[in-house]
Amino acid sequence: MTIPVAKLSNPAVRALVGAINSGDPTAFFAALTTDATMSDDGSDRPLAAWADREIFSSRGHMDVQAEKDGGLALIANYRNDTWGEMKTSWRFTVEGGQVSRFETGQA
Repeated sequence: MTIPVAKLSNPAVRALVGAINSGDPTAFFAALTTDATMSDDGSDRPLAAWADREIFSSRGHMDVQAEKDGGLALIANYRNDTWGEMKTSWRFTVEGGQVSRFETGQA
């Protein structure tokens, strides 16, 4: 069962997932702190380049299946035009109402 974005518990995570699903890079970066970091499958990546490649230029989309830890941990079916669909885990750190770090990878 998919959890609608509007029902996600954490407002900062909800804003980030909403930006991903609407393909809106302006909203995506507004949901992040200016010094936000991320990792993919355990390796830190340059956030802007990763987001362009994995989300915006490849039409990335998250269907959230479960959330834990007050909405800071998600399991989602993630798909894009490059890799197709896969089950992924997402972990978020939120500071001051914005995401300061996220870690994602195959679940």
